[in-house]
Amino acid sequence: VQLQASGGGLVQAGDSLRLSCVASARIFSNYNMGWFRQAPGKERDFVAAISWGGSSTDYADSVKGRFTISRDNAKNTVYLQMNSLKPEDTAVYYCAATSGRWGSRQDLYKYWGQGTLVTVSS
Repeated sequence: VQLQASGGGLVQAGDSLRLSCVASARIFSNYNMGWFRQAPGKERDFVAAISWGGSSTDYADSVKGRFTISRDNAKNTVYLQMNSLKPEDTAVYYCAATSGRWGSRQDLYKYWGQGTLVTVSS
């Protein structure tokens, strides 16, 4: 499975941005999906995850109420809608996929995209 993330860019605090991640999987709905991020000089952290059918989601406390993860299985795409962005949201954002258990742990995900950079200026 290959994952291609896009949609990053430079925005101001308070702005919104939507990230997309397109998967090459023949049956995308077989995979649970996650978004993670790595800020400069820091470890990669969990942001959000969504189950294969989209009925269940999970979020890091730092983004709850501001970010929304969703998916369109017909388009093999998972999205991360980011609202009310803050400078501390600046990071490279990665999408990841797993056909097994899903959640906030990075080791649950077998497939990773290349990342897209989000920079939020104050």
